Amino acid sequence: PKQKRGKFRSFVVWSWRLTYVSALIGAGYITYGVIQMRNPADQEEPDPSKKTLVILGTGWGSVSLLKKLDTENYNVIVISPRNYFLFTPLLPSCTTGTIEHRSIMEPIRNFLRHKKASVKFYEAEATKINYETKTIHINDDSDIKGDMSETEVPFDMLVVGVGAENATFGIPGVREHGLFLKEVGDAQAIRKRIMDCCETSTFKDQSEDEIKRLLHMVVVGGGPTGVEFAGELQDFFNNDLQKWIPDIKNNFHVTLVEALPNVLPMFSKQLIEYTEKTFQEETITIRTKTMVKKVTPKFIEAESTNPDGTKHLEQIPYGLLVWATGNALRPVVKDLINQIPAQKDSRRGLAVNEFLVVKGTENVWAVGDCAVANYAPTAQVASQEGAFLARMFNNMAKTQAIEDELKECSDKQEKAPDKGTRDAVFEQIKDLQKRLRRVKQMGPFEYSHQGSLAYIGSEKAVADISWLSGNFASGGTLTYLFWRSAYLSMCFSTRNRILVVIDWFKSKTFGRDVSRE
Repeated sequence: PKQKRGKFRSFVVWSWRLTYVSALIGAGYITYGVIQMRNPADQEEPDPSKKTLVILGTGWGSVSLLKKLDTENYNVIVISPRNYFLFTPLLPSCTTGTIEHRSIMEPIRNFLRHKKASVKFYEAEATKINYETKTIHINDDSDIKGDMSETEVPFDMLVVGVGAENATFGIPGVREHGLFLKEVGDAQAIRKRIMDCCETSTFKDQSEDEIKRLLHMVVVGGGPTGVEFAGELQDFFNNDLQKWIPDIKNNFHVTLVEALPNVLPMFSKQLIEYTEKTFQEETITIRTKTMVKKVTPKFIEAESTNPDGTKHLEQIPYGLLVWATGNALRPVVKDLINQIPAQKDSRRGLAVNEFLVVKGTENVWAVGDCAVANYAPTAQVASQEGAFLARMFNNMAKTQAIEDELKECSDKQEKAPDKGTRDAVFEQIKDLQKRLRRVKQMGPFEYSHQGSLAYIGSEKAVADISWLSGNFASGGTLTYLFWRSAYLSMCFSTRNRILVVIDWFKSKTFGRDVSRE
């Protein structure tokens, strides 16, 4: 027995030492990363003889391209009205204060400053792309303007990654009375509206019908964004709002409206049923086969399909309406489509070929939600498209460099004074030709689906993950831990990861803030 106790004690001691050393190494690694991030090295200045590559937008596609692009090969210019990258999968968490919005924002200048060659950034809106003259008209849309607020930027190569607008499908009142969930400002507006509705419902002598209306939160759109927001909102009520504002306990209600027969159509039937069951337990109402026809300041008119196939029109009162469905073209993309005859049939975005070149153009590419490449408009697709373009542009630069070197070798071989020198140069030419063939072997873009994730509230999530030749579907609390770890690993930087973990710890320990602002 004493010998067993001794072995166990030795095991505990060594386990503690190993944990201690691992923690020190981890802390050292993070510290080194932070020091590197905070102290960028000097950058090479742009070479006027090289081609000008202009990248529009700072979304998933554009940023993925910039991360992997060797900027010393081009004069790179980035144009966007947003001087940061937004990690959109965690945006629903910002609406309830689970995560602070700045934790999922990465300033563009932070990582551009770490590129080998300097990159020019203009915080401006691209209002027109003139394909014929190879220029982009940009406009400073900020509150503070200088003497120069409009100008043109010439380009040799252009990547359009401006994303898409919120689609209202021509339904009256959506833009005037609904709130969207695409940008940081949208999340802040939703958070303010939630607290406005809660506080107004407790106003003295408020009628019972008005209280029920104010506390009815309607989410339109049964995709991952709508489902995750509905889950986050119900969590906010269950864990915080009803504790601090007990007057709203019996009337707060969340309804999810979806025009299709079920929510999360991209997930397996098993996970759809699990999500619907979980929502039922959380008292979230799901209204499928329900199409919104009109939005007024206090109610929506919706057409529902009954089990027997008949349809009826009804009014659904609401305090908060979040519109989380559909994408529409931005004006700058519409204008470019109208300039290119080959794009005349494009309705959903810029039609691109297998190398993401905009059809009917030369040296113009498109990525993300503004491009039509036969894939769903998701962050995952845009990210892979951007990475593909970065590899292609890097290979194009290598090809040019090798071809220039081959010309020099050819001249050397002609002027070689003796056979030995000619043979040496010939061997060099053969080696360069081999390298050139390898570089030129890059195939077309192929999307690799890694799976789909969605948080559904009550610390549960669903995951449909590509596994070997099939799919692995799971849902529950363990999947929720996987959802958190997956999104944490996908965050842009170490800084973002640390801030998100701190926010999760704060909201779990102290609860979410119920302040109005």
